[in-house]
Amino acid sequence: MLLLFLQTECDLEKGLEMRKWVLSGILASEEMYLSHLEALLLPMKPLKAAATTSQPVLTVAQIEAIFFKVPELYEIHKEFYDGLLPRVQQWSHHQRVGDLFQKMASQLGVYRAFVDNYELAVETAEKCCQANTQFAEISENLKVRSPKDGKDTTAKNSLEALLYKPVDRVTRSTLVLHDLLKHTPTSHPDHPLLQDALRISQNFLSSINEESAPRRQSMMVKKGESRQLLKDGFMVELVEGARKLRHVFLFSDLLLCAKLKKQIGGQQYDSKFYIPLTELTFQSPEETEPLTIPQVPDEELDAIKVKISHLRSELQREKVGQQEKTDVIDRLRKKLSEQESLLLLMSPSMPLRLYHKNGKSYAFLMSSDYERAEWREILKEQQKKCIKTPSLSSMELQMLTSSCIKLQTVHHIPLSINREDTTSVLFVLGTCPLLADLYCTLEVDSFGFFSNKAKTRVYRYTTEPKWNEEFEIELEGSQTLRLLCYEKCYNKTKQNKEDGESTDRIMGKGQILLDPQIMQVKDWQRTVIPMNGIEVKLSVKFTSREFSLKRMPSRKPMGVFGVKISTKRMEEVGIYRVSGVATDIQALKMAFDTNNKDVSVMMSEMDVNAIAGTLKLYFRELPEPLFTDDLYPNFAGGITLTDSVAKESCMLNLLLSLPEPNLVTFLFLLDHLKRVAETESINKMSLHNLATVFGPTLLRPSEKDSKIPANPTQPISMGDSWSQEVMSQVQVLSYFLQLETIPTPDSKRQSILFSTEV
Repeated sequence: MLLLFLQTECDLEKGLEMRKWVLSGILASEEMYLSHLEALLLPMKPLKAAATTSQPVLTVAQIEAIFFKVPELYEIHKEFYDGLLPRVQQWSHHQRVGDLFQKMASQLGVYRAFVDNYELAVETAEKCCQANTQFAEISENLKVRSPKDGKDTTAKNSLEALLYKPVDRVTRSTLVLHDLLKHTPTSHPDHPLLQDALRISQNFLSSINEESAPRRQSMMVKKGESRQLLKDGFMVELVEGARKLRHVFLFSDLLLCAKLKKQIGGQQYDSKFYIPLTELTFQSPEETEPLTIPQVPDEELDAIKVKISHLRSELQREKVGQQEKTDVIDRLRKKLSEQESLLLLMSPSMPLRLYHKNGKSYAFLMSSDYERAEWREILKEQQKKCIKTPSLSSMELQMLTSSCIKLQTVHHIPLSINREDTTSVLFVLGTCPLLADLYCTLEVDSFGFFSNKAKTRVYRYTTEPKWNEEFEIELEGSQTLRLLCYEKCYNKTKQNKEDGESTDRIMGKGQILLDPQIMQVKDWQRTVIPMNGIEVKLSVKFTSREFSLKRMPSRKPMGVFGVKISTKRMEEVGIYRVSGVATDIQALKMAFDTNNKDVSVMMSEMDVNAIAGTLKLYFRELPEPLFTDDLYPNFAGGITLTDSVAKESCMLNLLLSLPEPNLVTFLFLLDHLKRVAETESINKMSLHNLATVFGPTLLRPSEKDSKIPANPTQPISMGDSWSQEVMSQVQVLSYFLQLETIPTPDSKRQSILFSTEV
């Protein structure tokens, strides 16, 4: 019994301590709210003074309509704040505050008057802004002081946003009292007073809702059914050729696009537009011009990724070793957030176009076809269920937008976390309920964005495609593997024309999480992904990057290992980047090593990505990199030179110092890669993309010189995978790819000219 009593006393103490923190939060909220009301009152006095002059900005009637009851609200909350502040400062568990909340609740009639006048206030303000440029400028630049940092720190707010603050305050009053009552013991003298204040507030809120119900019919989807949030997420909207970061909310009857604004005291959303689902379509009512998407150079995106990796590593070190330096950690977090937001804004390039039946069009950019299909499906499905929704008034739209802060399910931009880098190998086969020409693509996320990593063969007119194909996929902190099944459309007149693109039709999609625990298992992990009647069977195995990247001695010293790729095949999208079928690559390798006469026949029947993968494998399995272990440090140092003339002299001299077979091979490859990049508009492989693929393959040192950990159990973080060493290798190759000409001795040039053209 004694133990139980002590436990109860302990819980009571904790509850009373929590009560203090709840009241401290209420006090801070009141201080912020008072600063908002002060910002509203600040222009009211000079506007009133000017109204009696010969050149008034607004009339007295307009001023009274816009600022109706704002002074009274300020006085009520100032009195409440002045009463609460000393009681919290002189805190004890016996301190009483219930009388202050009870008095506040008894004055809610002022809020009733404000809410009844709210729509008139907003409409009057809008008309005055249109008629008077001076007032329009004032209403867009109202200054709210920061209560934490002092009066010198201010933030700009619009008049419309500030007028909504009291409306929002009404809806939050009951929540505040609920929180306080939860941490006030029933034996405390405040308990009955707070209960009374809560009863008054609830009755007041109910009466407000009932009286405004005729004006808020659009807040109901169907009779007796409230609006529900179905899906939300960050997207990039394309506005007049510029990328804009948005948060999109799909409700059961409409789609709302909002902009997140960080303000003093928290965050809020500004509505950009909304479309009732009954008025939304994916097909343009009229012929529209093709969408022009501004592309961000890959080297810029890689530079952002490098910064993110370094900031994460630095932040982790500060957390572990310098826990007391909170200002340093806060500064690093701010920088990291800025870079992550920038990456989110710049990366997506796949369009999702939406049209309003009134002719207005909107364009969002997605990171993958999977994501785009997901949004399309849920929008179309919900359109079948919802009924016509009346237009929202400005107050209703403001209330809905404000509620998004609490309703949102996605709070942070989608970025992957640090995780051991591995290479996965996949084996796929499937069944389909319909006869179709099918193929699958595999996507994994890197830095929060998904990209296509592999593509199976097309199986013609079958219900049981037996791909039986293996792929090796590089992972960069990836958390999810996505699989999409397409029906190949050979008749271009029947292709899907949505989003202004000709695409094959998605038959199904599914995904699996790349569980860290599964990554530690070396055996094949079998799974089945069901999707829209199609079943695809996968077996997944993970290999540490340490083993997948280190150079191995040749098993056949006398083997011949090379590949030819025709110009036509250079037009394959993602050539050299997209993984080829591992079994095909191994078959080609074996054929070259055994001098098989059927190599040319095999190549004509194989996917171009398998042939490209064979070439990459050849360079990866060289016992020593093409740029040699001895010269590699010099290349890495030369690329950092700032003087362009000195850099060119150094890099060319180093290149000509390579053994002749290495130099000839490299120049041969260099010429081929440049010609691949000539069709960048089709294959999407720029010089930088090619340098990213081949740089580490051609320059990465042998195991003894590599910075990759020798201990196979040691994790390799994302920061390490995008380390300076890797980026240096990419930069070296990129430099040579961008040089217009490379002078070489005649003897070596003759060797090149003698070679068979690629």
